[in-house]
Amino acid sequence: MKSNDPKHIAVSKNRHKNRCLSCGTSENMYRRRYCSIECRQRLRYNLNMRTGLLCALNTKYATFYFTEFIIILDVLPYGSGELFSFIFPRTTGKKPAEDFCTLSNILGNAWWAERRRTNKRYLASQHILQKANSKHVDPKSIKPIEIKEPVRTAKSLTFLKLSKMDLNSPELRQIIKKAYWKQAKRHHPDQGGDATVFRKLHEAYQQLNQWAENPVFISRRGFPDKWFYYGSSNKWIQPAPIKLNL
Repeated sequence: MKSNDPKHIAVSKNRHKNRCLSCGTSENMYRRRYCSIECRQRLRYNLNMRTGLLCALNTKYATFYFTEFIIILDVLPYGSGELFSFIFPRTTGKKPAEDFCTLSNILGNAWWAERRRTNKRYLASQHILQKANSKHVDPKSIKPIEIKEPVRTAKSLTFLKLSKMDLNSPELRQIIKKAYWKQAKRHHPDQGGDATVFRKLHEAYQQLNQWAENPVFISRRGFPDKWFYYGSSNKWIQPAPIKLNL
């Protein structure tokens, strides 16, 4: 979800730094996207524990991301042509997950207060959306990236020293066969190779041939640098690595 707001531009500049997508630290990150599995799970847990407000706002898509100074929650309600951005200052010494909980609690309490005052859910939701920065957008322009990945082929590709790019080739069967024979010559027991490795090579060969006959993909939606909420599943999804769509 894009914006010309100066604070959003600051986010774009900050993306070039290799920081943990869950807590923002840059220490010992190298090429990693998260400083630890626990850190990633902690943020996702906190996001998923506070989806009630998004449901109340009839959210189709939402994204959560942050800089050193602010956190941003973008919300696109179903049937709306407006994107609503809630921008909240970071608290010194606290992680983005904690600031998100604070923001959610503030907005949630405000929603319930208006709900009790008016006895109308939609008025309470409108009251909360009015607190956000909003702009008109084309809903199609902020759809998340859809990533298609081959099902259960990763290990087989590794065994035969192939890449996902090879799966796009019209000569896939010949590529699989050639790769198999090349590795089989190296690992065949009669040539001093390991019998277990050779067996796994043969299983990989069979699996890729079956996949070539009936390609099966799994689709994932998301953004490369934002946590993504999909209203239909009522769940948050971690930032999706940028990969080639197959």
